[in-house]
Amino acid sequence: MVREEILKICVEKSVLLDNEILGVLSEVKDLGVVRLVIEKIKNQTNKRFITREVLRSNKDMLENFLQGIGENSEHLKSLKVKLGLNLEISKTTCSCAEIKPDFGNVKVASSSPTFGKALVVKDFVTHFRNRFNSFRNVLDVHPKLKNLISINKLGANKGQVSIIGLVFDKRISKNKNIILDVEDLTGRTKLLINNSKPELYERAQDICLDSVIGFNCTGSNNFFFVNDFVFPEAILDMRKKSPLDESALFIGDLHFGSKKFLKEEFLNFIEYLNGNLNEDPEIDKIKYLFIVGDIVTGVGNYPNQEKDLEIGNLEQQFEEIAKLLGKIRKDIKIIICPGNHDGVRLMEPQPLFSEKYAWPLHDLENVVLVENPSNINIGSFEDFEGFNVLMYHGFSYFYYARNIPSLISGNAIDSPEKIMQYLLMNRHLAPTHSSVQSYPCEKDAHMIRQIPDIFVSGHTHKSGVSYFNNILLVSVSTWEEMTPYQEKFGNTPDHCKVPMINLKTRAVKILDFEKPAQKTGSKEVEMEAIE
Repeated sequence: MVREEILKICVEKSVLLDNEILGVLSEVKDLGVVRLVIEKIKNQTNKRFITREVLRSNKDMLENFLQGIGENSEHLKSLKVKLGLNLEISKTTCSCAEIKPDFGNVKVASSSPTFGKALVVKDFVTHFRNRFNSFRNVLDVHPKLKNLISINKLGANKGQVSIIGLVFDKRISKNKNIILDVEDLTGRTKLLINNSKPELYERAQDICLDSVIGFNCTGSNNFFFVNDFVFPEAILDMRKKSPLDESALFIGDLHFGSKKFLKEEFLNFIEYLNGNLNEDPEIDKIKYLFIVGDIVTGVGNYPNQEKDLEIGNLEQQFEEIAKLLGKIRKDIKIIICPGNHDGVRLMEPQPLFSEKYAWPLHDLENVVLVENPSNINIGSFEDFEGFNVLMYHGFSYFYYARNIPSLISGNAIDSPEKIMQYLLMNRHLAPTHSSVQSYPCEKDAHMIRQIPDIFVSGHTHKSGVSYFNNILLVSVSTWEEMTPYQEKFGNTPDHCKVPMINLKTRAVKILDFEKPAQKTGSKEVEMEAIE
């Protein structure tokens, strides 16, 4: 009977299982778990015929997902063993991908490493080797990569071959061709991208150092010509909708404690959430509020910051912002990750807010504190797996806006969704190692293993909402007026804009609290029409 029910699920999801996988799933008594696993594998791999090879190639994604749906389930433990997944966490240099307890309908995947010893070169080698292997598992099933071989076997092959390599170096030759030095675990080679292929050449200009890419090439000995290349690109094949009529809001970069903090506007926002401004029927549907870093303005984050501070003590900044957040009605879950102003280390991944200074946030009953970056699952319900939300403050963004040609010409500083799209193409939040201060965790915390339904960021202080590969991109505005320091660097911030997404209809509104006289002024954005 279980096999028949699973086959019904497969017909419903337009999926085929080979006999081995069908046999494994048939031994799991909880059909809800089986349904979620089938749906997740299909959505994350874009594969409709599921084999053990497909599972092996997406092992990291499956580990994260299976951990997130219930660590104490006996059915789940059995399924992990039968699928051959090793979910033990390393106890050496760091612990990654730990799963925190559920906070009601909010599930949190932690990615913060613990510091057990001084860093040595070997830690960075392990970090990059593991990153490469993870990306290779993503790329080696790509349909465009035919005749895939390792670099050390290139000389013995003639004709067109494919390789997967990490970009070690990139330069422009005297003839204006792009030359890449790429490496895998077996060796290094040079690849040439000819400027006589304008479309390919233009795409190749956006290749950044340390990214892992699949190449189709021809050549001989130690020099090969690129015919095409593919990024590990994050893609969803559908935009899921919740059976529950709930909404989520996204804000960030409050910079509380600054003289420029827009307190009146923020209080109006809180009054709106509590239903004290009008009788908008959408208010009661709001169940989640994401705050993506820089909740306080901090102390000593840039030269002469003390001149801009209303509150010069970090602990007091947290005390006062906690009082404001404490006014929000308690049925709204507030999920907060740190940013570069919040008194935590700048090295990413950033840990939870320090209890030494931010204890008032830890004491709020409806607040969920997470690392930066973090993967959050919200809105799961019976047979519905919920929405996966990737939170990243966005410290790496200015590097790519200033170094990637298409982002420079597209003025991506004012359109941060373009930067977010670029990182989704690379399936990594900071592919170039020097774009952030990065801790060499065994399991790269910046790699996008689990493809999100929603990707939210801040840091640029620019508001924007769009879709990319069916992933909803949200960039949040700020609640701080322009400071002299921002003006010096030409930053023109957006203020007090609050994207709101209805998880059932996928309708998106931008609530605007910038002008107190307008209070609830909002405009609806037809997101379904945006590609």
